[in-house]
Amino acid sequence: MKQYSSAKEYKNDTGCVLTIGTFDGVHIGHQTILKRVIDTAREAGLDSALLTFFPHPRMVLQKESDIRLLSTLEEKKKQLQALGLDHLIIQPFTKEFSRLDAEEYVTDILVGQLNAAKIIIGYDHRFGKQRGADIEDLKRYGDQLGFEVIEIDAQEIEDVAVSSTKVRNALLAGDMETANNYLGYNYPIRGEVVRGKGLGGPQLNYPTANLHVAESYKLIPAKGVYIVKSRLKGKTVYGITNIGTNPTVGGQDLSIETHFLDIEADLYGSELKLAFLHYIRQEETFADLGQLKAAIRADEEYARKYLSTHG
Repeated sequence: MKQYSSAKEYKNDTGCVLTIGTFDGVHIGHQTILKRVIDTAREAGLDSALLTFFPHPRMVLQKESDIRLLSTLEEKKKQLQALGLDHLIIQPFTKEFSRLDAEEYVTDILVGQLNAAKIIIGYDHRFGKQRGADIEDLKRYGDQLGFEVIEIDAQEIEDVAVSSTKVRNALLAGDMETANNYLGYNYPIRGEVVRGKGLGGPQLNYPTANLHVAESYKLIPAKGVYIVKSRLKGKTVYGITNIGTNPTVGGQDLSIETHFLDIEADLYGSELKLAFLHYIRQEETFADLGQLKAAIRADEEYARKYLSTHG
């Protein structure tokens, strides 16, 4: 998959089959649409392409918005590449870009820069300044400028919207099975392993990798204890991750700490990806470290039993 940091970087003399949108999470609903784009392109002897935007438009136009996304830009790139998309165009979204009127947007970008031969888009798609144009306008431009508009019907778009909502709600409730079912993969969090307070090893005898997620917009699942898996030194490993503030030891800041089962490694400074499999329990405040250690032992026993049948 070829990637472009703006529409003007894209060059394709033969035309492409294009879809447009944020495709946050690239969940099963998105995957259905993208497969249609890819299949249509192959049948027509054209390349498949997605025009997406970064930052997310709400981050730019609604500064007060507390939007959290299911996928970082890098995660989205990997998910799209795995699907077999030919071209990913990441258009920087700015206030200036948002002021383009519909005709400029279609003429200069969709046709002039992207050379779209077919555009596969939702029935409710809106575009141009203040989202003033709709799919009927796009079809009219298509007739004038020589591209075909293929409409995605209401039911399919509703399925996409329902999937996105259910994924977010499930993650915020710690329901990983529902979230992962709608995503079509295990929800990931990536970041750098940094030094925490150092309590896990010496005081609890449960050394942990403390993950720092650089992208503040990434949605973090509900506080609690989870079973996760990762790849370390080319091997699949499993662990127990706590998302929370560590109230028993007086913590205040949110942390993501993972104790890996049956493996010890110095991970400081390395990049780590956690895939969330199952929620064990909510974060609790214990009377002392002894009770906390007992709870962690119980979590480990639970995780091992779960993995014996689900791993």
